[in-house]
Amino acid sequence: MSFAEPVYFADDPVANEYETFFASLHFEGVPEREENHPWPGTPPHPQRAYAKALLVRINEGLKYATHLRNFLVKHPALVLRLGFRPVIDSTASTQPFGFNVKRTVPSARHLRRKLQTFDNSQLQSILGGTVTDLEDEIPDLAESVAMDVKHIYAWVKENNPRQYVKERFNPERQPSGDPDCQLGVKESHNQGHSTVPGPETESSGQKTAEKEYLWGYGSGVAVARHKIYGEFVLAEHTQTFNRHDSTYYYPLIGSARTRLQQPIRRFSADAAYDAWYVYEDIHNHGGKAYIPFNDHGFAYPLFGPHGQPLCPDGREMVGSYRYFDQTRGYHAQVERCPLLFGTPTPGDTCGVQHPQFAKGVGCVKYRNLELGAHLRVELDRQSEEYDTAYDDRTAAERINSQAKELGIERPRLRRMSGIGNHNTLIYIVI
Repeated sequence: MSFAEPVYFADDPVANEYETFFASLHFEGVPEREENHPWPGTPPHPQRAYAKALLVRINEGLKYATHLRNFLVKHPALVLRLGFRPVIDSTASTQPFGFNVKRTVPSARHLRRKLQTFDNSQLQSILGGTVTDLEDEIPDLAESVAMDVKHIYAWVKENNPRQYVKERFNPERQPSGDPDCQLGVKESHNQGHSTVPGPETESSGQKTAEKEYLWGYGSGVAVARHKIYGEFVLAEHTQTFNRHDSTYYYPLIGSARTRLQQPIRRFSADAAYDAWYVYEDIHNHGGKAYIPFNDHGFAYPLFGPHGQPLCPDGREMVGSYRYFDQTRGYHAQVERCPLLFGTPTPGDTCGVQHPQFAKGVGCVKYRNLELGAHLRVELDRQSEEYDTAYDDRTAAERINSQAKELGIERPRLRRMSGIGNHNTLIYIVI
């Protein structure tokens, strides 16, 4: 049966608004139909129609698939603009819009399944297309890039403090409500040191960060900040919450570099990213990293005039031998006590009477010899340059605040695949 779209559909404000929105996105990476769908057969709804419908769900703040379906049924003009194939049946002549809207819109169950099974690489291609368009308009888009991770609560009873759960935070007891979520720790801050501590500063003297245990996921995001145009999402990556923030670095920076046609000049992140390989990777690609110092339980390393680390007595230590640390993946050098393994002045002794000196062993340090370790220690975190660059990190925090408003923190979803697609859709909308 033939179908002619009602003329007044052209004036539908909701449909026109979304048509303008979708015109700014690139859906070329989304195929017409699922590759595993058998041919021939009744033509299914296009994959792009589902992608657009899921974007509508995010933009309208619809928590459940049933809410999305009800919204679409109430906006028949939008259903056609999304690309759904109208169902023309025996009741079409009696329908006010010339087609059966309720039969055209997929069921809530099917929409829910689509969110779970949609190929995330296709959604990533849409996000990547927005970066390409932005770079065409903003030549220096990659001047400053920030990175951050947003925690996501799994939809399980273990995260509900009002409900009694035996051994709530036992990592060996997987929540039945979500077989993919993992237990992790959310600290109240990851700011580290913005200034250089003194030689005797130990982590035990610092304020202890408050911690919250939760079952869930993490969404990492790389954000470009421009002084005139604002901030934009370059890449996003979702993992279970038991993964450390620093593990998001390579997936995010790799995606950002693939989508950008220019090197990243300034990189900023919180103290969770204070790792030697981050500094080295940014440096090797023509940029500079600005990250607070994270002591990782050790005092801030200080060096003498010959480049050797200082012992607690303020003496320059003596290099013993070099080796490759298989566990941490870097070349290192063993540094020993200058009084026991160097050429001290006769009668000289340890001014702090270190217990190891009394045993005849002396202090021992294991110094990372990689370029990134040197860049990490030499970074002047008290300079105006550092303050200016590190302020750009707030761009990622603002993006995460927008994502929270769109429902990223407590989604009514289960399983990793649905959470990952939900996150990508949110950042496309942002």
